[in-house]
Amino acid sequence: MHNKAKLIILRGNSGSGKSTTAKMLQRKFGRGTLVIPQDTVRREMLWVKDEKGTKAVPLLIELAKYGKQNCNIVIIEGILYSDLYIELFEVLKLEFNDIYAYYYDMPFEETLIRHQTKANHNEFGENEMKRWWREKDYIGIIPEKNITKELSLDEIVEMISSDVMSK
Repeated sequence: MHNKAKLIILRGNSGSGKSTTAKMLQRKFGRGTLVIPQDTVRREMLWVKDEKGTKAVPLLIELAKYGKQNCNIVIIEGILYSDLYIELFEVLKLEFNDIYAYYYDMPFEETLIRHQTKANHNEFGENEMKRWWREKDYIGIIPEKNITKELSLDEIVEMISSDVMSK
C-alpha cells in the first residue's frame, strides 16, 4: 500500500510561529492531518538534548512513516537544525513524493516579540533563544520557501494550504 500523503515541513528559530501555523493548518485540513511537533517528541516524550545523534531523529522518522501510511497530510514542525536532523530530511525526501517545506526567516527581535505571546513564555527567555539562534539554517537537500515577518498568520496558512491543495 503506497499512500499519497503530503508532507509539510515548518522550520525556523524558536518563537517564529511554527507551532501556531501547524495547529491552524491541521484545523483547516481537518481529520487525517497529523502534526508532529519536534518539541513534544524531543522535550516531552523522550526528554533528550538537541545534539548530534539525538534520539529524537529515529522517532520523528517513525512518526512520519506512520503518518504517510495512515494520514492525508503530515506536518512536521520545529527548530529542526539542518545539521542535527539531516538524516530525518534524507529519509523524508525518499519517503514522500509531495513535500512542502517552509523556513521561518525572522529577525531575532521579531522572535522575541512573538515568544511573549506563547503560553510557555516563562519557561525560557532571551538568553536561551539567543543561544539556540541560527541565521538562515536552510536544509539544502529540500527546497524551502521563506516565511517572513511581513506575512500574517492567516496569509501564511492560506499560502501553505493553497500550495498543498494545488497539486
